[in-house]
Amino acid sequence: MSRDRVYELLAGEPERFRSGEEISRSLGISRAAVWKAVDSLRREGYGIEARTGLGYRLVAAPDALTEREIRRYLTVPCPDLRCFQEIDSTNSYLKREALAGAPHGTAAVADCQSAGRGRMARSFQSPPGKGVYLSVLLRPQLPPQALLGATGMAAVAVARAVERVSGAQVGIKWTNDLVLGGKKLCGILTEMALEGETGAVQSLVIGAGVNVSHRREDFSPDVAEMAASLAMEGYEVSRPALAAAMIEELDRLAGDLGGDPASWLADYRRRCVTLGREVRLLWRGGQTRATALDIDDQFGLVVRREDGTEETVRTGEVSVRGLYGYVE
Repeated sequence: MSRDRVYELLAGEPERFRSGEEISRSLGISRAAVWKAVDSLRREGYGIEARTGLGYRLVAAPDALTEREIRRYLTVPCPDLRCFQEIDSTNSYLKREALAGAPHGTAAVADCQSAGRGRMARSFQSPPGKGVYLSVLLRPQLPPQALLGATGMAAVAVARAVERVSGAQVGIKWTNDLVLGGKKLCGILTEMALEGETGAVQSLVIGAGVNVSHRREDFSPDVAEMAASLAMEGYEVSRPALAAAMIEELDRLAGDLGGDPASWLADYRRRCVTLGREVRLLWRGGQTRATALDIDDQFGLVVRREDGTEETVRTGEVSVRGLYGYVE
């Protein structure tokens, strides 16, 4: 389309003015087509300055989770990137697409989710224009037991992406919530599908929702006390840049699955705000108090109960909460 070609030309040297005649000649389109393309880009939110005698130049891009904007920042191949204004859930979508044969590395990004999900069937609030809601589909040729650390690795991957783009020092609350300023910044959900007869891994979908530009009033009352966003903590971040960084770090994770997790474990332990704290272990049949001691080699939480006994708990078996708030 003329719009995309004009955009690519202006984005190639954004500091330079290009006349309508030059653009027309370079792209082999009419002057009228150039004007229509510029008008269309402006309506999409692009800032295009026009000066008599000089022409056009690109001065601003929208904070939009579109394929064009995300690919501006991507440094790794992502041949199948699917972007949506609204979707029920990026994880649910990729699980359906996995059954339909979508390839390894397919990424889904949404500006809004109508049915965002977290662990234990909890809902995840995903209002439009505020966060990055992103999932990737992986097809690791590995046995299920080799993927026990995938959830912890995903937390590290997204934390690294957030820090790269914002500079914020992000913590991890076991098992896979990212925290900033003592409050929840991001939720992560990993879902594995197995072949019924053989038990082989068919797919692994990793999804993350990062609160970027939310204000307190954007959260429902039951969530507002424990939720944070990058903007609320003083960080201004480009959403497409963050989406690209998340795809890159999850691509790195995919390459390391089944290998030596030492560097991932070290990063996880360094970031884990749960360690050394007294926590509640919320079992289906009740709750007990314990002290969080360490993270084992499969990202399980080693705890000491009040009677002095130690054990390791796994994601899916138990939920962990601080005694005095979301983290504290």
